[in-house]
Amino acid sequence: MTNEEYIKAIELRRSRRTYTAKGLDADTIEVVKNLIDVVNEKAGLNFQLIENGTRPFTIVTGKFSYIAVCGPDTEKARIQSGYWGEMIVLQCVYHGLGTCWITGSYDENKVYEDASIPKDQRLYGVIVIGRVKDKLSTKEKLIYNTTHKQNKPYQKMFDVCDEKLPPYYEYAMKLVEKAPSATNRRPVHFKYENGVISASVDAPYSDKSLDFGIAQLHFQLGAAAKGLKGQWDFSGRFCTEDGKVIKFPESENKENTSQEGDENE
Repeated sequence: MTNEEYIKAIELRRSRRTYTAKGLDADTIEVVKNLIDVVNEKAGLNFQLIENGTRPFTIVTGKFSYIAVCGPDTEKARIQSGYWGEMIVLQCVYHGLGTCWITGSYDENKVYEDASIPKDQRLYGVIVIGRVKDKLSTKEKLIYNTTHKQNKPYQKMFDVCDEKLPPYYEYAMKLVEKAPSATNRRPVHFKYENGVISASVDAPYSDKSLDFGIAQLHFQLGAAAKGLKGQWDFSGRFCTEDGKVIKFPESENKENTSQEGDENE
């Protein structure tokens, strides 16, 4: 998918909890499995597709599959799970499927029964995937209206902003506004100081880090759409490839780390 197609998917995406009686066909399941294989290889995660996904859920109805979002028990894996999981979500949405991130409201024991999760790994949440009607169901409208009574604008996500955001960051933050998070809480705190964007969450060893990873992807896609390529490092800085936009001070611990625009893991 192109960057433009991902952004179109962001505009289309809604959390769907009412699915049709027709589950995913074999070809679609194979495509999703291939996506999962790519993610697991690139990010060192352990996402697993459960084809008949109805057992652990009561609030989700119809016939659907789900991805058990699993990985090592680390903060980095939590963030990466959100980032790569949202990438799968957007690809599914762009191709006409309904999806929903869920970090609660399901029987976790049944998910552990469905999936093969090693003892040294964690289940961070699930992504439900299935076929949906174009219009939201009454239940979905009710949940949406309940969780979106007060949408948090991106300006209120900043703890520090020492100057007006440039257009590419402003657009990126508008896509962060559209990022899904548990109960629409939008827990990521941003800072813009000396031309550098950074972000964090209050409780990094929680599902807030999953929300952080999702927000990172939305921000990155928005910046790229305005011609600014970059990625997030693990310290929470958005590192661009353009040294004129962002500069990093020399590290006291490492030599030769003052290169501008280095890519980070």
